[in-house]
Order: sequence, then structure tokens, then C-alpha cells
Amino acid sequence: MKNDDQNKKKLKRVHPAAFGASLVVVALLSVGMTLLATHAAGPDVPTAESSSSAASSQSESAAISSSGIDYTKFESVYNTLMTTYYEEVDGEALMEGALSGMTEAVGDPYTEYLDLSDSANLNESIDASFEGIGAEVQKQGDNIMIVSPIAGSPAEKAGLLPNDIILKVDDQELNGLSLNEAVSYIRGEKGTQVVLTIQRGDSTFEVTITRDTIPVETVIYNLDKEDPTIGYVSITSFSTPTYEELVAAVEDLRSQGAKSFVFDVRQNPGGLLDGAITISNMFLEDGEVILQTEERNQEPVPVVADDASYGEFQITEPSVLLVDEGSASASEILAGALQESAELPIIGSKTFGKGTVQSVIPYADESELKLTIGKWLTPEGNWVHDKGLEPDVVVELPDYAYLLMINSSETYQQGDTSAEVENLEKVIEALEYEVGSADGYFDEDTTKAVEEFQADQDLEVNGVVTGDTALALITELRELIDANDTQYEEAVEYLKQ
Repeated sequence: MKNDDQNKKKLKRVHPAAFGASLVVVALLSVGMTLLATHAAGPDVPTAESSSSAASSQSESAAISSSGIDYTKFESVYNTLMTTYYEEVDGEALMEGALSGMTEAVGDPYTEYLDLSDSANLNESIDASFEGIGAEVQKQGDNIMIVSPIAGSPAEKAGLLPNDIILKVDDQELNGLSLNEAVSYIRGEKGTQVVLTIQRGDSTFEVTITRDTIPVETVIYNLDKEDPTIGYVSITSFSTPTYEELVAAVEDLRSQGAKSFVFDVRQNPGGLLDGAITISNMFLEDGEVILQTEERNQEPVPVVADDASYGEFQITEPSVLLVDEGSASASEILAGALQESAELPIIGSKTFGKGTVQSVIPYADESELKLTIGKWLTPEGNWVHDKGLEPDVVVELPDYAYLLMINSSETYQQGDTSAEVENLEKVIEALEYEVGSADGYFDEDTTKAVEEFQADQDLEVNGVVTGDTALALITELRELIDANDTQYEEAVEYLKQ
């Protein structure tokens, strides 16, 4: 089992798919498990530069003309809306909408037009830093809830806690807003102040926070508590600093006595293609295939391990990799390389299935076009897109690991019937309190179970779930999940054998 320090770190780690979204990634709401081809060292890897070089306005016009499309219709619709629509129309908004519409018409969720805001968010997620208060947040019903403040951030220093609900940002109420909209109000330039109205249990208060630049760790690690010769390394995304962070983590663990490693890319939605390549290269010998890339009307091109191109750091100790349904894109490249070329065991559940590569074309106004430029294949030529990668050892987490959080701002009591009540009953059952039947009906058995839980937690015993009782249930469930990580336990047992 992982030690207590690791458990604490896991609660504070930032990764886009696991918690729905965070301030660091507005991130992957729009980037959405994108595998970005940037400046990879190998000549056979598609890059943003090579894609964008063909995107001049002249070549675009020629392509439209030669395709037989009458683009004067676009001009006509634009002019008609600007001159004839019964109210004044924002011409810039029309253009932005048209650009977004074109990319949507492709039917590929990973091809999209990024306006200035989306473009900035993408770049920040790649750089693994952002300006804001430094808190991981998620949508909870109609509310925005803090999952965890980032260690050392303004949010942590201000005393914000997991499960706090952000009701207002300055004078802007967040209730009912999308996560993306809420995050846009919370974030802001370094040095600016923001007043948050926070609901914690049954109390409401305001806190003033000065925003700052928030660097985000993409690698979290420590020694196993019971066997200090096993190092645990969680890679939460493939961003610009990830390679160096991983090198530092492995070197530190080695200095502490680690002789084998559990690497973890569960709930890692991916990131940079060159990050996946350089990290995969750590486990492979020169000449072994990392992946294959296949562009439009082209044959697949292998990308092979090469210390001279991708870095000389090597991991030769016995190792395993943990994956799950949240492991996507760059995470799947690493898993495929380790499974098929390095012949290292993959443990967990089937991965997400994201087998395409995107590139970003910047424009003069700092907007960008993110488009799919090809597919990637595993070393043996398998395409995992929409299928996922099967682990060598399939291990599922307990069912309660997939239960939803309880909305602490709502009230659940005897007589209520809903899907939320059913989820609540399953949480109580997981904590070993008897509810009779978890059928979505808050009956006398459920009331009695809640009262027993409240008594054990020194809370007001009233059989009603709201505020502090809901927060206590969430906390206990998180601790239960963390203490029963069946996938990690299997990895440790594998290494011990």
C-alpha cells in the first residue's frame, strides 16, 4: 500500500480527466485528450511547424477555388446579416462562429478553432503552469466545488479546503454556469485580487485572494510504505516539463533505495507527442519501435528509440505501468511501447482509445486552428482508436470507486426518491452501514444508517444528509478508495514476485 504522504499527494494532484476539469487546464475541456505534435526531435515525426507552413492565406484561397465551392455565398450571407438583420450584428462574432462551424462540420472532436481564450488555455496546459488562485475544481450539480487546492498556491494559503463550494467570484454568481465559464471568472492575471464567496458545510464566508503564477507538478512520486525498494511514480500529463520531472523523480527514488518501479498513467488524458516519445525512449533500446505515425495518403512511418535524439536517460529496473479508462493519447503511446517493444507488464483496465495526432496552426491574432493531421499506431501496427489498449493483467477497482460525489449544498431526507439518493445509499453501503436496499428511495433504513454514521462522526444526529454530513461522507469515501487501490496492490505484488 502507498504511504500516507503519497495519499495526501494524490488528493492534491492535478489531472484533467480524473476530476472533470481544473483551473490548470480549462484545459482539457477544450483540449480534450488531444495528442499534440510539437517540436519532436526525430525527422519522421509530424510537427506543428511542418503543418502550419502549408497554411498560407493564398494556398487556402486556391484550395477553395479549385474545389468548386462558391465561397461568394459566405460573403453574401455575412453581408446580409450585417446590413439587413433587424438588430445590429457583431461582425467579429459572425466570423468566429463561422470558423468554429467549419471545424465542427469535419465531425472530429479533436479538430477545432481556438479563439484567444481557448488558445491561451491550450498553451498553459502544455506549459503546465497558469495564472490564477491554484485550485482543482469540478462541477457539482449546479455548483462549482473545490476538489483540492494546489500545494503552496494562493488558494491553499487562503485556507480553502476540499469540498468548499464557490458561490460567487466578486459579484458574479457561479450557480448554473458551465465549468468553463466559472473558471474564466476565477482565473486572472498574476497580482490581481479576487473575492470568493465560499460555502463550507452550513456556513458561508468571503475570502480575498491575490492571484499568482501556479506551476503544476506533472510527476508525483514516493516510496512504497511497506516495501521501500519499490518506487511509485504518477505521471499526470505529458507537458513541457514532464520529461525533466520524471528524470528527477526516478533519480531521487533511486537514491532512496528504489530497485523497481510502479509507473501510473491512470486518468492521464495525454498531451505532447514528443513527451510520449522521449519518455517511452527511457525504457527501450536504440532501434526498438516506439510507435508508428500515418498521415493522409501515406504509409505508416516508424518512430524508433534513439538516445542521441530523445535523451540518454534510461530506466532498466523491473517496472510495471498502471492504466485505466482515463489513460488516453500519449498515455496509450507509452503503454503500447512498453507492452509491445519493452515487454513490460501493463496492469489495470482497458484504456480510453485515442489514436489520432493533432497539430496547431497559429494565426496573427493569436487564435489557433487545432486539427487532426494523422493517426498513430502501436509498434506492431495496432490502432487503438475507439477501442483502447488491453492490459496484460486486468484488475478493476472496487465498484464504489466509481460513485459520484454527494452535493453538500442539497438536502436528502426520508421520503426522497431520486438517482442521487441511490448514489448516496451506495456510498453509505460502501462505508459498511446497512441501508436495506440501495433503490433510490430514502426510507427508514436509510435514515437509520445516516443517523449511525452521524453519531460515529460526532455530527448532529438527525438522519438528514446535507452540509457537514455530506462532506463527511465524501471524505470517508475518498479515504476508502485510496486505501483499497486494487490495481496498485496488484502491481506491487507483481514486482515482489
